[in-house]
Amino acid sequence: MADYQKHKNNKIRAGLVVLGLLCLSIGLIGQYQTNALTTSASVGGRELPIYCVDTDEKKVALSFDAAWGNEDTARILEILKKNDVHVTFFMTGGWVESYPDDVKAIYEAGHDLGNHSENHKNMSQLSVEECKSELQQVYDKVKEITGYDMFLFRPPYGDYDNEVITTAREMGYYPIQWDVDSLDWKNYGVSSIVQTVTEHKHLGNGSIILMHNGATYTADALETVINSLRDQGYEIVPISELIHRDNYHMDHEGRQISEQTEK
Repeated sequence: MADYQKHKNNKIRAGLVVLGLLCLSIGLIGQYQTNALTTSASVGGRELPIYCVDTDEKKVALSFDAAWGNEDTARILEILKKNDVHVTFFMTGGWVESYPDDVKAIYEAGHDLGNHSENHKNMSQLSVEECKSELQQVYDKVKEITGYDMFLFRPPYGDYDNEVITTAREMGYYPIQWDVDSLDWKNYGVSSIVQTVTEHKHLGNGSIILMHNGATYTADALETVINSLRDQGYEIVPISELIHRDNYHMDHEGRQISEQTEK
């Protein structure tokens, strides 16, 4: 009888150990799945860049693509300094190579330096290795000039596919698009740029605004755009200060949503 009771107790202990290990395993699996989802950028099988950010704060980001021309860069920097505004410049490798002093000036003024690829090609038409090369070449040039580690990437022409976004992320970049296009590249004039930006149907908290430092009327329109955005109550910040670095997911419109805000 004593042996039977001892055997029974051993079975109970063994069962408790197994149960404990099972619970621990479930907990670890649950934790792993939670962590895996906290930086998900896949929506319905599509890998998405960040078009805008979900936030209750009245903040927007101005961004400038620098792929051609440099006549107005110094003036744009002066206007930004005068108005105490910091923005994000996305640069191609060719632009960096042609205007290293301006790259340094942008960096020293405290603006974000973003990667816009080496040759401004349609990235979705390139192989993974070609995409990596397009990003790495710009990174190396900017690093040599400024010591800055680039971590923001905007695909030329807004062209991307799953491989482009995945490759950029694997290289340590946050892929960035926009939800407000100033259309400054169409050269319609100052009033057109101001109206397009400040009355845009998508303009709102967390918007990312696209402009070009080489467009004809951008510098002329910039201060009015800044003042109008501020009159609407917006604070203008660089993209690096707008986006969430981790614990986020994307919705189908490319809106970056923090996991913290949904708890």
